[in-house]
Amino acid sequence: MKLLRLFVFAVVAIHIAGAQDRAQGPNPEATLQYIHGAWDTLTRSMTDCHSLVDIKVTSNPILYLPAGLPMPSPVRELTEKCHVRVLSLPKPIQKLGDLDPKALPDAGLLYLPEPYVVPGGRFNEMYGWDSFFILLGLEADHREALAKNMVDNFLFEIQNYGGVLNANRTYYLTRSQPPFLTSMILAVYDNPASFPRTPQGRADARLWLEQAYMLAEKDYSTWTRPEHLAGATGLARYFDYGKGPVPEMADDNSYYPDVIRWIVAHPHSGGEAFLLKGREHPNAAESEQLKQTSCDVDASVVCMRAWAAGYRLTKDFYLGDRAMRESGFDPSNRFGPFSGETHHFAPVCLNSLLYRYERDMEHMANLMNKPQDAVRWGRRSVKRNAAIHKYLWWPKEGVFADWDFEHSKPDQYAYISSLYPLWAGVATESEARQVVAKLGLFERQGGLSMSNTNTGLQWDEPFGWAPTNWISVSGLETAGFHEEAARIAKKFNHTVDRGFAQEGTIREKYNVVQANADVQVATGYKQNQIGFGWTNSVYLKMKSLMEKTADAPAAKGQ
Repeated sequence: MKLLRLFVFAVVAIHIAGAQDRAQGPNPEATLQYIHGAWDTLTRSMTDCHSLVDIKVTSNPILYLPAGLPMPSPVRELTEKCHVRVLSLPKPIQKLGDLDPKALPDAGLLYLPEPYVVPGGRFNEMYGWDSFFILLGLEADHREALAKNMVDNFLFEIQNYGGVLNANRTYYLTRSQPPFLTSMILAVYDNPASFPRTPQGRADARLWLEQAYMLAEKDYSTWTRPEHLAGATGLARYFDYGKGPVPEMADDNSYYPDVIRWIVAHPHSGGEAFLLKGREHPNAAESEQLKQTSCDVDASVVCMRAWAAGYRLTKDFYLGDRAMRESGFDPSNRFGPFSGETHHFAPVCLNSLLYRYERDMEHMANLMNKPQDAVRWGRRSVKRNAAIHKYLWWPKEGVFADWDFEHSKPDQYAYISSLYPLWAGVATESEARQVVAKLGLFERQGGLSMSNTNTGLQWDEPFGWAPTNWISVSGLETAGFHEEAARIAKKFNHTVDRGFAQEGTIREKYNVVQANADVQVATGYKQNQIGFGWTNSVYLKMKSLMEKTADAPAAKGQ
């Protein structure tokens, strides 16, 4: 309870810090002051009791060390200061899914050697794709050492936990998140302030890049394992190596029952196949059957509670639900109701990111004078480019669309991920122009909406999020659409300014239709967390882009 009180105090401090500087109306300077001061509030380390708190589960804090790692002295001090248990994982981990989290005594935090920045709110650990955007903000705010620390932590995860994790909690040992690692590595390496400007500093940078390259190649193998392949397309899909409902939903008893109730209330939504008739309190025989058809009610309290209106959810729904969480877009109706079919699709976002990853690896190989490696990575990116254009480019509509490899057809759900190929550099000039012509599908007065379908889910209309707004704006800028990029950047930052003026804090997501922080999620995960790491960072990047555009001559030929 003491640790939880400390955590709540830290969250309240974020509110108070913003409220003290709040202006009567939108004030970018007040927003900036909040952001500059938020990094320290959101920083965690193995010397900080706040790091161990996890409101998503009910167990007492445990810190897990990799198998065979001697207890570091800061951890020994932490046990005395915070009164937490420290345990070693029972075996070395080579790849995601090697260790079933249910085999551990309880859920806990996975040790990382360096300080890191958390998103905020209930997300009190270092997340995979959040950290890319957080790193951009740290670099923009001249916190280069902390930015490098976060990349070093990911390299540690690959070495000791099998890959870049969704986040450093034991229940995330079965999945990753969207692969931005190479972009993070290059952001650190390319920044002159990351290493001392001396001959030794340059030598250290080269050695660091070589180690990062080696481990990035290992992490890449996560996405080429059979389970992550999207059928015979040559493309990748999202996939989680765990089974059943996710344990981190223990603090939200209503989520899975809400899914059931929604599907029952919408009988023609396509979600009927996710439902399985069953009793709220199954007997022993029924419980045994549910292990094969749904989930293990005896092993998981979340599974036991996942019942409503005479139904439970199928095993296949939970596979899709877990894959959806690896995508980061949890949830929307992009891949069926509550994205329960995520594992049946080759997504535009993931394959664009992997194309960029392959090109980055080719670039790093050239930097290190590894020509054979560079050729190998170049061939991989060419192959993926061809597959993307075969399956994900929809010339009839002029958009990039997810591919349903189970039914061999493109998905018609308009989603902001259609702009990812501009950021990744996989879209041709002609394709980019066609995609930009469809900006109206997503552009609202407060920035870019996730989709043009209002489902009441947090990753759909009317909600806009910092990461997808930045990927889109950065992609537009890279493709030469400077006016569009600056316009959307201005809209998004004004929305953040309005929200800050009203609340004295920064949120994880915004209502971009109304251009404010009035987020009313009807179904599913309903909270709107404060802090907030990636929004703070994207605000800084948008500001920099707008200033650059204002100083540049007018764009031509658009």
